[in-house]
Amino acid sequence: MIEQLQLLSSQILAQKVPQYKRFLFNTIDFNERLIGILGSRGVGKTTLLLQYLHSIFEEKKALYIMADHPLVVELGVFNIADEFQKRGGEVLIVDEIHKIKNFEIDLKLIHDSFFSLNVAFTGSNAVAIDNAKADLSRRVAIYRLPVLSFREFLELETNKTFEALSLNEIIENHTVLATKILSKIKPFAYFEKYLKSGAYPFFLTSQNSYIQKLLSSSMQVLETDLPMIYTIDHDKINSLKKMMIMLCQSEPYDINISKLCGAVELNQRTLYKYLGILQSAGLIRMLGAKSNGVSIISKPQKLYLDNTNLFSIFCDAPKMGTIRETFFASSVAYEHTINYPKSGDFILDEKYTFEIGGKDKNFKQLKDAHNGYVVADDIEIGMDKKIPLWLFGFIY
Repeated sequence: MIEQLQLLSSQILAQKVPQYKRFLFNTIDFNERLIGILGSRGVGKTTLLLQYLHSIFEEKKALYIMADHPLVVELGVFNIADEFQKRGGEVLIVDEIHKIKNFEIDLKLIHDSFFSLNVAFTGSNAVAIDNAKADLSRRVAIYRLPVLSFREFLELETNKTFEALSLNEIIENHTVLATKILSKIKPFAYFEKYLKSGAYPFFLTSQNSYIQKLLSSSMQVLETDLPMIYTIDHDKINSLKKMMIMLCQSEPYDINISKLCGAVELNQRTLYKYLGILQSAGLIRMLGAKSNGVSIISKPQKLYLDNTNLFSIFCDAPKMGTIRETFFASSVAYEHTINYPKSGDFILDEKYTFEIGGKDKNFKQLKDAHNGYVVADDIEIGMDKKIPLWLFGFIY
């Protein structure tokens, strides 16, 4: 029944995979019986699991399947898992599982039925596992893979190795840390390229067509992935696209909700719901909201694109201040809670306040902030409470 799938899996595993492993690879406990790798299109989820398969194929019997393959659709994931484990299968990889209707039920049955079979799957950032129909939240170990950090981009570009830095290390010792990095590379020789076209690993193989590939990937999220996961009328897809363009053209604090509602022809409650969907899909980031996810009904204080590369496809001339803030938010939000403070641009973990700007940025906006820091672009090395912006790209 699954011979053709096994043959296809062998053919895929026979192909070379990139040697470079993203930071998440070494944090995953592959001994877990059910693992999910979620993230935006193009961040390297499939590559990560193929790298894992390459590392174990001599030791364990593994099968890699694509969720939208006709045989997978016909047979069903549970039936494939059943047949595979009867043949001594030990590791099953399911790529893009969000393309399978009611996948949660299949995963629960597999987990509860086959104790010697480990399953790992990739899925869209927008998959809401916590609210899954079969209550997978108690069974699955979820890992989220963000876009490339500036540190990872530098490693790929230079073939040098750089250690990840914690937020506390940067705050307490940024002058020394920046000096050590500067002894190996000049960050500003690479920073602009990263901001425009370095957040997704496919920049390595698609330098001339990077923007087109990113556009195609983003449109697939809006036109295919989101309608597959959420109940979105087809005629509202254009509303989502218009929202992305308007957010790209506006500064974070200039968002006019009433104007946005009128432009995309949605009432306020539906607008907030769709903003929540765009955030769950890894396309935008909301700050200051009272609740998270697609149930949001309160007004967000600030809205950003998820990462700086998205400016290249949704608007022609983004403002430099918005790009700087977007880079900072994208860099720190993976490991830290980020909100909009009363003074300054961001507050992390309800403790540290940051004001983002150019090299001449002063502390005026931080006069009332406890633990306030200026994060300045266009400086290689900072001093005291003035920290170079690029250094926050080393947090993961």
